[in-house]
Parts: sequence; C-alpha cells; structure tokens
Amino acid sequence: MTASMTAFARLQADHSFGTLIWEIRAVNHRYLESSFRLPEALRQLEGGLREMLRQHIQRGKVEAQLKLISSHGTSEEVTLDENVVQQLHSLTSALRTQFSHLAPLSPMEVLRWPGLIVERQQDVKDMEEQAMISFSQTVAAFQQQREREGAELQKLIEDRLAQVSSIVAGIRQQLPVILAAQAERIKTQFAELQLQVDPSRLEQEIVLIAQKADIHEELDRLDTHVKEVQHTFKQKGQVGRRLDFLMQEFNREANTICSKAIVTATTFGAVELKVLIEQMREQIQNIE
Repeated sequence: MTASMTAFARLQADHSFGTLIWEIRAVNHRYLESSFRLPEALRQLEGGLREMLRQHIQRGKVEAQLKLISSHGTSEEVTLDENVVQQLHSLTSALRTQFSHLAPLSPMEVLRWPGLIVERQQDVKDMEEQAMISFSQTVAAFQQQREREGAELQKLIEDRLAQVSSIVAGIRQQLPVILAAQAERIKTQFAELQLQVDPSRLEQEIVLIAQKADIHEELDRLDTHVKEVQHTFKQKGQVGRRLDFLMQEFNREANTICSKAIVTATTFGAVELKVLIEQMREQIQNIE
C-alpha cells in the first residue's frame, strides 16, 4: 500500500508508576533517518526501539519522543543517602580542625558529591516493557496515518494520470490530420512559388518531414508509463523512487513531443503534459 513519508502520531498511557507519552513525527527524506529523545531511566531502550521502527518504515526523517511523568508529579524523585551525608560531615569536620581558614561548603557543591543523591527506585523493568508496548502501538497508529495520506496522494496522482491519457489520446487522434495538412501546405507553397520540382523528390521530402514530426512512439511510451505507474502503486514496500524515475521518463517524452511539434495545438498539449508531470512529481516526493 502506498504510504506517505509525512505523518504524526501521539499516544498517552497511564500506569502505576506514571504516564508515558509517545510522539512520532516524520518528514520526507531520501533514506531512513531516525532520532529518539528518551528519559534517562529508559535510555537503554533506544537500540530496540530503533530496530522496531526500521521494521515498519524504510524512508523518512523520523523523530520519536517519550515523556515520562511520574505518578508523584515529577519524572524522577530523589533523596539523600544518609550514610554519605554522615561521612561528608565527618570529613569536613576533620578538615576544619586541621584548616580553620577553609570557607564554608556550598550546598550545591555538596550535592555534586558522588553517591549523595539517591534516585527513587522504580520498577524499571515494568517501565521498559510498557514503554516498548506503547511505542509499538504508536508506530501502528503512525503507520495508519502514513497509509491514509499515501492513499490520498495516490488519488491525486491517478487523477493526473487520467488527464495525461486524455491529452495523449487527443494528440494521437489529431496526428494524421496534422501530418496531412503539413504535406498539403508544403505542396501549396511550392505551387505558389512556381518551382519546378520532381514529384518523386517532393514526395520524398514530405515523407522525411512527416518522419521527423511523427510522435507516435512518444505517445505510445507515455501510455506505457501511465500503465507502469498504476502497476507500481499495487506493489508492496518502497515505490517512491521508482515513481520518481518514471516521472523523469514522462518528462523526456513530453520534451520530445514539444521539440517535434509542427502546430501550436501539439505544443500546447506538450506543455500541459509537463505541468501535469511536475504536479505528480511534487506529490511523489512525499511517497515512501
């Protein structure tokens, strides 16, 4: 199914230890580039989270953020280790006995002492399990939105494809008339100039001009490209790069038709083709 590279999903889950809030957002990118913002207590999950994301998404710049709100009102609750406090008190008292000129200790300096601050013990294993479960659910919601947006992009592109087919059919229908009119115009010009030309030589020149102006092959290739785009939409996995390549092929044929045009109607048709191709290309930039 066609998926967009731009999407957003948010999921909030309440637990005994607090609230987990996942947010995932993404924009288009040539490859998969993911970044995670996690609470320090759950930083070790990043490798597993990154792998889980890679199983569902192949392209896009993805940012995932997890917020942990403790049931006690803060994400982390800290206390002081009384044993370390007593040791510091004894050490500083001993130092003051030896060095009476020492300045008083700043509370902030004391708090930086290793092991003094004790983080409130949480059931880390439970938090990790719930964070992974919540992330899986958020990725599923994220993927659903990507597919919904991808389906809308596909509709827009298919609408342009229908217009391309209509223009190609119109040019093909008019082509015999255009070539015949061009041949008649050349004969009329020679007659008006009263030039003595070998009829067989004139016919050869008319055939050469008709060959140079013939765009049946380009029209056929455009029809083939339309079918290939429709076929690509039915494929699984990444289709954006192939669609982008097909737009280049579309554009090449439109340019050739424009260069071979011998009447303004064909030129206008080729220009309209280029407009539609560019509109499709812009939409395809967002497809995975």
